[in-house]
Formats: sequence, C-alpha cells, structure tokens
Amino acid sequence: MTTTPRFAAGLIGLLLLTTACSGQPTTSGTSGTSGATGAPGLAKVLFAGDSVAVGEALPLAAAFEASGVEFQSIAAEGGGNVVGPFADKNWEKLPGQISAAKATLVIYQLTTYDWGSAQEQRAAYERLVKTVTGTGAGLVFVTAPPIRPDEFYQPHLAELAGAPGAARAAAEAFPGQAVVLDATGVWGTTYQQTRDGKADRSADGIHTCPQGAARFTKWLLSELAERHPGFTPADPRDWANTGWAADDHFKGC
Repeated sequence: MTTTPRFAAGLIGLLLLTTACSGQPTTSGTSGTSGATGAPGLAKVLFAGDSVAVGEALPLAAAFEASGVEFQSIAAEGGGNVVGPFADKNWEKLPGQISAAKATLVIYQLTTYDWGSAQEQRAAYERLVKTVTGTGAGLVFVTAPPIRPDEFYQPHLAELAGAPGAARAAAEAFPGQAVVLDATGVWGTTYQQTRDGKADRSADGIHTCPQGAARFTKWLLSELAERHPGFTPADPRDWANTGWAADDHFKGC
C-alpha cells in the first residue's frame, strides 16, 4: 500500500485525539514500576512474535527510535512461537537471539501458533521467563489481537483462548520478573476490520493494517511508560508519518 498525506494526517489525528485503552486494568502477574519486570531501565527492547508482530514492529521501531530507545525485532513470518507447531525449531535459536540482543526488556506477543494444552503452554512460557531473566532482562507478555478464524485456525481456538491464562500463570510463578499486558483495550474481544471508517485489521482476518499497528504502538509505549518512570514516549507526530506504513507487509488494507 502507499501512504498519502491525507492518510498520514488522519492517522496522526487518530493517535492524538483518542486513547487505545478502555480504562480497564490491563496487567496481570506482577505490576508497578520498572522493577516489576526485572529490567534496570528501558535502554533496549527486543520484540518477539509471529507475522502479526512483524507488522506491529514497523511502527514500534519508529516510535522507539523517536523515544530514544534501541529496538530490535525477531518476530517471524509463519512462526516465532515458543509452544505449538515448529516451536522446537524456534527454541534452537531463540536463547542465542535473546542473549545476543543484550536487551533490558523482552516483549513476547502471544502468537496465532501458541497451540497446546494449558500445561504445555505454561511450561513454554515459564521457559521463556527463565531464558529472558537469565540474561538480566525483564519479560513482558502481550496478548494477541483476536482473529477471524479460517479452517486452519478453527480447530485450535480453544487453545488460543487459553494462552493468556497460561501466560498469566507463568508470570505469577516468577514474581518481579514478568508481567502480562492485556491488549483487549486496543483490539476488543472480536476481530474488527474497520475503526473510525478506516481499515484497522487486514481483510485476511489475522494481521493488522497501519492504523491498527499504530494504535497498538501508542498503547504499548504508554503501558511501558507507566512501568518505567524514566521512559517518555515520543509524540506520535514524531513517528506516525515516517514511511513505515507503506511497507509491503500490510496487505488487505
């Protein structure tokens, strides 16, 4: 897709005039200041997840750069999950990626492939907590946006619905080291393609459009600012119209 001045102005206006949060509590597990996630400061953020996170990483990179924080994404197309299909392949490289990043905070957005029993999910999430905190970083789990399931995802809806609870259980097992952020205030509880008359989610029922990715970015940085007093998110006008919205990743918008 291409980015027009009118689109950019509308996106900036939306980010400035609305808040993504519903006003309801958005955290589970540990909460409070930056110490709650074990990170000494917000010097570098490592972002992990699947192809949904790949799209979100585009405005996140621009927003963190504008905010003076180093950012790296290891989100992966068709994978990136720590539990479920092919997770064993991801685990072969994930510890090395996390260690090499030298991040102070790791954010893992639950993926559309986080399939498995509650026990399998919790075990994988606890493994991730141990892997991340072993490098001295804190861990933030973020719930995934709701999807419009096709025949591929339909058999796994119950497992996907249980993933946030497993992540909360994992975070609660490691107080002071991990937290879960509930992004329901951004996306709602069901897939919604348009918001404010513009495409917010891809027509494929899974991914985000630039508007949705930008709203998520504004919300996430605000959540992090509450937990890291030394971190001040940049004004959306400093990152919303920097070219990322024209990336070919955004389809069905």
